Amino acid sequence: MANSPQARKRARQAEQRRQHNAAMRSMVRTYLKKVNAAIASGDQGTAQEAYNQAVSVLDKATRKGKFHPNKAARHKSRLNAKIKAMAA
Repeated sequence: MANSPQARKRARQAEQRRQHNAAMRSMVRTYLKKVNAAIASGDQGTAQEAYNQAVSVLDKATRKGKFHPNKAARHKSRLNAKIKAMAA
């Protein structure tokens, strides 16, 4: 248990940061699931719209350091390839 005032404050900050990071990761996963659901439904327009929203959220999380840039690029590339394959 944190005894000094500084340690108590750092413990509070760490918990707030942990919750914020978890919420951000969860939000990104939700948007990725929406894109995959739209792809599974077969509607390319809806899938493209969901993809654009997911890219925005993923890039924001990456800028804030929640994801490695390569992980974000990998997700975007794979989803975009699936959407383009729908047109073919």
